[in-house]
Amino acid sequence: MNPNFGTMVSLMILSLVPKLIILTFLFGEDVLRFFTGSFQSFSGSRQGDFLPDRRKFISQTALVLSAIPFMGILHGVLIGKYRYRVMKHTLEFDDLPEEFDGFRITQISDIHSGSFDDKKKLEYGIDLINQQKSDIILFTGDLVNNHAGEMEPWVETFKKLHAPMGKYSILGNHDYGDYMYWPSQEAKAENLKRLFEVQEELGFKLLRNENVKIEKPALSGVEGAGASIDLIGVENWGKGFAQYGDLAKAASNLSAESFKILMSHDPSHFDEEVKKFAQHIHLTLSGHTHGMQFGIEIPGLIKWSPSSLRYPKWAGLYEEMGRYLHVNRGFGFLAFPGRVGIWPEITVLELRRKSS
Repeated sequence: MNPNFGTMVSLMILSLVPKLIILTFLFGEDVLRFFTGSFQSFSGSRQGDFLPDRRKFISQTALVLSAIPFMGILHGVLIGKYRYRVMKHTLEFDDLPEEFDGFRITQISDIHSGSFDDKKKLEYGIDLINQQKSDIILFTGDLVNNHAGEMEPWVETFKKLHAPMGKYSILGNHDYGDYMYWPSQEAKAENLKRLFEVQEELGFKLLRNENVKIEKPALSGVEGAGASIDLIGVENWGKGFAQYGDLAKAASNLSAESFKILMSHDPSHFDEEVKKFAQHIHLTLSGHTHGMQFGIEIPGLIKWSPSSLRYPKWAGLYEEMGRYLHVNRGFGFLAFPGRVGIWPEITVLELRRKSS
């Protein structure tokens, strides 16, 4: 993303939002003044001008209230976009292999590397991911905004991510280069090829409508070959977006009894296909929404974002039909260079086997 574009968006929002609040208050008072003046005129009790004078209290209140979102947006641009938050969840399953009891997954999503502008703060986020000491790192898409070159300045930084059982990734809707002009289809295809190479340089195994087995040895003192779980990765599939994902193909060779984790960028895929899929998929990991990078979350009291108007499942953990979905709020930011109330997220999910 062009830094000048981000600056322009920030200035426009900083200018418009407080004005809209002030105008809303003043217009509301004008409506009240109109009806009050009309009533007094017809009753004969009104002397002088038709409209009563504007109350100073209302104007001052409007100014004070308009300052709140102004300061919030300013905080979001200067601080909020790098205010990383670790969200932890523990999930229990009857059929989780014993060897995977306590298995830890760190999920990140929506890096949008073309938007970063502070290497030091980004390195803090990378260190925070590594501090979770998870067994595996799963990245659920949107490495870039539009083209592979956006990741070039940050390759060495993201190469520092470490997980003993590997790092896996999928593509998001922005990774295909569908939202920019290309001089030819060949140029677009070459960009996607370069993106695949960057994923490899970062140490991520990119899953494109395929699966891989994550294996662990047998528990100490127990005979046997150990156990595995199936990790499935589909290309982007979103309602209202390009649908490159093929879940049937990605899971075609898997046993119906195996424990399955799916990476699918867009959470709408869960409602449209995943929860009704013939094979039981225990856990789906998505991102995409960013929580619109704006909203309010107070645990136990309120959780709201404009994103909820478009996505019923827009952030956090959901369960339906015995299947879990987790929607990550995103590691980076896009278009608006800030976050207000919806902070960049690092998710840690611990899998546990239910006690019999």
